[in-house]
Amino acid sequence: MTSLTLARQAGRLALSKKAFDVKILNLKKISSVCDYFVICTGSVDVHVKAITDAVEFGLKEKGVRPSHREGGDGATWMLLDYFDVVVHVFSENAREFYALENLWGDAPVEVLE
Repeated sequence: MTSLTLARQAGRLALSKKAFDVKILNLKKISSVCDYFVICTGSVDVHVKAITDAVEFGLKEKGVRPSHREGGDGATWMLLDYFDVVVHVFSENAREFYALENLWGDAPVEVLE
């Protein structure tokens, strides 16, 4: 699975749990951190966890496991690290506060709906 395919699959899995404002930032030409960020929003902390779990378990069914997971119950920002793809699931306030889209403003963006 290519890193772009993985990012799109993660985004679709997030959408399956009603995540909103799902975006893929292409960092390939501007950072060595990873190839793609998948960024999405959940309405409350329980929704953030449900989205994160759906992405993790959905990709696990395809044989892809994260190298690292951050956040837990009550978290307003959870992260799944798949080396070339990093999935960020935010609450609305956390997403606005951390503003990753602004920080990585030079990155091409693909919006998933």
